[in-house]
Amino acid sequence: MKCRRCEEQAVVEVRHAHAAYCPTCFVERCREQVSRAIGEHRMIRSGEKVLVAVSGGKDSLAVWDLLLDLGYPADGVYLGLGIGGYSDRSGDCARAFAERRGATLIEIDLASEVGFTIPQAANTRRMPCSACGLAKRHLLNKTALDHGYDVLVTGHNLDDEVAVLFGNTLQWNMPYLARQRPALPESSGFARRVKPLVRLTERETAAYCVIRRIDYIVEECPMASGNRHLLYKELLNTLEERDPGAKATFLNGFADRVAPLLDDLAAQERDSVGTCSRCGSPTTAEVCAFCRLRDQATRPPRRRKKRRRDRSVHAEESPVTGGESRRP
Repeated sequence: MKCRRCEEQAVVEVRHAHAAYCPTCFVERCREQVSRAIGEHRMIRSGEKVLVAVSGGKDSLAVWDLLLDLGYPADGVYLGLGIGGYSDRSGDCARAFAERRGATLIEIDLASEVGFTIPQAANTRRMPCSACGLAKRHLLNKTALDHGYDVLVTGHNLDDEVAVLFGNTLQWNMPYLARQRPALPESSGFARRVKPLVRLTERETAAYCVIRRIDYIVEECPMASGNRHLLYKELLNTLEERDPGAKATFLNGFADRVAPLLDDLAAQERDSVGTCSRCGSPTTAEVCAFCRLRDQATRPPRRRKKRRRDRSVHAEESPVTGGESRRP
């Protein structure tokens, strides 16, 4: 294969674009796609302070690298989730990248900052990924506001967005569908949240990191087992394999034809938001979901009452009837 642009030897095939690229042209294509997404959705304005949510994975490090190369003086924020060796390795990747690029990295440790870790939160009624997502959304938004950032950037790529859209469509979750945009505007209590990688696939961000020699954590989070989001990705990958471009068509069709019809619902959702009586964060309830999660995660475990057993030689309480049963 030859590169579509320069006709040198291609190393990356982008099937949904029906093209292949050499390393130099592929990196340039990624920059163009991110720049185009930022421009189309007015994600970042001149002079704004930008904060990138960094996990140590390929997507967050790729978007941070791309923004820096495009001239955006973006800082990063890393959340230490307390997931054993996985968190240790992901933190090392985030710090190594920040040092290499000479960029600022804010670090927040859940255990010391809010009193619990994600494994502890997983012991509540919420599923691990749900508890993790809730904690990250709250803390990332709080960090952006507390440090005076105008824009919060996340590394959600095209595959992520399509999987979320697929799941929300299966459930016909209208409020979630109304909020699914490449850029959510700033509002009372919320920094603007944007997704500059929305035009790039997961495979492209991985290839970008390899070409740019960005070291990222490869392993999947050990607590993500059974996540429906991963199942949706597998199903959509099967479809994409047989019909290249199906994912982009699905996502772009929603953005162009359906999302505008949900503008009124999105506005109603924003208007219904109040403030948490505990922490002051935006919420539709008296106490926000994060404060409730923290209560559950930090609550001391209940002691189980020991059942007294009749140790009589002649009789014992039957576990079925509650009456007596003779020993043989």
